[in-house]
Amino acid sequence: MQNKDLLRALFDAGVRAVRGDTSVAGALIDTPCPTPDQIIAVGKAAAAMARAAADQFGEVPLLIVTKYGHSADAPDHAEIIEAAHPVLDENSLKAGARIREVVGAVAQGSHLMMLVSGGASALAEDPVDGLDLAGLSARAREMLASGADIHAMNAARKKLSRVKGGALLREFKGARVSTLAISDVEGDALSVIGSGIGDAPEDPPFEFHPRIVASNHIARAAVSAAAAERGLPVQTNAETLYDDINTIAPQIVERLKSGAPGLHLFGGEPTVVLPENPGQGGRNQALALLIARGISGTHGLQVLVAGTDGTDGPTDAAGALVDGDTWEASGDDALKRADAGPWLDARGALLRTGPTGTNVMDLVIALKA
Repeated sequence: MQNKDLLRALFDAGVRAVRGDTSVAGALIDTPCPTPDQIIAVGKAAAAMARAAADQFGEVPLLIVTKYGHSADAPDHAEIIEAAHPVLDENSLKAGARIREVVGAVAQGSHLMMLVSGGASALAEDPVDGLDLAGLSARAREMLASGADIHAMNAARKKLSRVKGGALLREFKGARVSTLAISDVEGDALSVIGSGIGDAPEDPPFEFHPRIVASNHIARAAVSAAAAERGLPVQTNAETLYDDINTIAPQIVERLKSGAPGLHLFGGEPTVVLPENPGQGGRNQALALLIARGISGTHGLQVLVAGTDGTDGPTDAAGALVDGDTWEASGDDALKRADAGPWLDARGALLRTGPTGTNVMDLVIALKA
């Protein structure tokens, strides 16, 4: 197997371990849960999570809110609303209003199951009075371009919302809420995942049973196990991608150049500051191009940088695969314009996976000969 094919196989192993269907099915086996009266699944992995719940509980009333093109796994009986990500659209507001309506209609004594994954913050929103779509979208674009991390963005979002930060479940009149969440945030805090759309308010008047069913740690453990099965020594396994890409890239390059041969694995979600009129390419494509520049001319190094959800920014690619021969001087201009995607695509370096049914942030997987 060629090294780039091996990197892709390792990435796929990590993703399989945290798919929405796999994670929810495993969680319900490990800790059985009473049959819910209503299920709401929201996020990029909503359809896959809902499929596992439907397999377990049958045709319980089910509302799915997910990204455009991410509902292929949805059960036939589900009500589905697809919306935009990372900047919300009219369907995001439709989804937020519908979720509030469904939660408010659940009868007393009932059991609600919330299935939450990354992307929920943009996919479902019901803003406080005085805010419309244009205002919300402008604020979202400002935050994305600023390089703010997910914690800062979620704190801002909660102040503007009637569904985030525990606000949604304030309207729940039933007896029990079970929240199963796939974490796409550092620390795996339910209050941060989806801006807390599946979190309970303070001192809830109902039983609350939250669980994290998948995370970046679990994905990295699966990558490490797959590497060990192939006789590859794992030299690095760290969740450290929590800074600007221009800070992270040289740190990764230094680790790869000075480290021992074998697998070097990093997880997390870096940030990027965008120019006024950015081109095409998300944070993973930009980080991959920066790493390519840093390892230019180095033999025996191949690096995969990708989002576990299968998408990177406003593109159809998850990230990129680069090595010591990828870089050319024209890449500097692509980086300056935040236009890494077309540059990498022209050189056959983009990684396209399609929707993966999960979202546990990003992975950098490197092989050193």
